[in-house]
Amino acid sequence: MIGTELKTLLKKELVLEWRSKFALGGILLYVLSTIFVAYLSFVKVVDVKTWNALLWVIILFVSTNAVSKAFVQEDQSKLIYLYTLASPQGIILSKIIYHAILVWIVSMLSVGVYITLIGNVVQNMGLFLTAVSLGSIGLSSVLTLVSAIAAQSNNNVTLMSILSFPILLPLLITLIKLSGGAIDGLAWSVTSKYVIVLALLNVIVITLSYILFPYLWRD
Repeated sequence: MIGTELKTLLKKELVLEWRSKFALGGILLYVLSTIFVAYLSFVKVVDVKTWNALLWVIILFVSTNAVSKAFVQEDQSKLIYLYTLASPQGIILSKIIYHAILVWIVSMLSVGVYITLIGNVVQNMGLFLTAVSLGSIGLSSVLTLVSAIAAQSNNNVTLMSILSFPILLPLLITLIKLSGGAIDGLAWSVTSKYVIVLALLNVIVITLSYILFPYLWRD
């Protein structure tokens, strides 16, 4: 039952995104313009720590731009209609899955353009792409939940920033350490603890979303 519901809700998200293609175009334009400005400013980043930090700053802001309007675009009448048709668990899971896919695609595009323009310093690309994939799931999960909370407080942007910062901080620190290990060419066995931490953080956030969202939805 939940599988059929998820498929229907994911289809709805895709249809809405396709109808407002300007939003997706704006995200892609943001990616290209931000990385191009970084390219013009640095030409080539010699310090690998700066290279790593700059990339994650770009991915963070792109993810925020992509996910922050997860519930803002749904007006009150649509929310009431959804309330009568779907379970809150199905709604939050569908939005997390959809935004995880969207953020992953945009993040991979960002990595590709970033490496093309600024240069590639990554020695263990498999581990690095794993970090980007886990980061995409984590960022989308946190931002989707916080967006739902902000939507219940009249889309208070300040509240969204305050709530997301303490949750995103440990996620970003772990991502930077894992991707830094990939840049240095460390083996999977050395960095496995960061992979486990990221996976656990993702599971915790998604589980909390699954448990807490019905209370938000009911209000």
